[in-house]
Amino acid sequence: MDSVVKFLQPYQLHPVVDHFSVALLFTAVLIDLVAGSAPNRIWLRYTAVLLMILGALAAGGSYLTGDMEADRIWDALGPPAKEVLKRHAMLGEYLAIGFGVLAVFRIGIQAFGFMAGLRPLYLIVALVGLGALGYSAHLGGVLVYDYGAGTALMASAPVPSENATPATVPTSSGPLPTVSVPTPEASASAPPLPPPTTAAPASSIASPSPASVPTTNPSVQPSGAPSASM
Repeated sequence: MDSVVKFLQPYQLHPVVDHFSVALLFTAVLIDLVAGSAPNRIWLRYTAVLLMILGALAAGGSYLTGDMEADRIWDALGPPAKEVLKRHAMLGEYLAIGFGVLAVFRIGIQAFGFMAGLRPLYLIVALVGLGALGYSAHLGGVLVYDYGAGTALMASAPVPSENATPATVPTSSGPLPTVSVPTPEASASAPPLPPPTTAAPASSIASPSPASVPTTNPSVQPSGAPSASM
């Protein structure tokens, strides 16, 4: 069995079988709904039964090929992608079993007259199953388009580690700015600064001589006393 799995893994059959599952099952339920409004066209109901059988087989094949694909890419996925893959795989298993039961149920409704009244119940359960099938297909799209599962994008992208710490987070390149703080040793080894010069005292400034200072208001002195002839 392992040799068969190793032989089929490189062919990546899961997307191919998935498309068959979705197309066959949706078409089978749609034709069965249309057949309810045309009871005289019995061939529509037989067509719905046949498509449901083929869709159930495709759902089983989808689960098996998906399991092979998960084994191939599991180690290359990060923790978030692994959580999505777990939900996708769980739904794939439940859907394969559920649609297999629905196919047997549909055969019984068509083959045995006493089960004909259960056809509305079958259609309700089948519609719920189609909703779950659509959600599972959405998860598969998230794995491929968001996480690159099974593609070359996954092979080229780094895989995040579960034990990643903030120290391992890459930081922006470039030197960090440094600030130099003077230390006591550096201050002691520096040459002493010259003492500051002081201003000369006011007494040392030469004052001008009285002769060199011009008089601003010269006064006229009388030459003698008034004469007696007056």
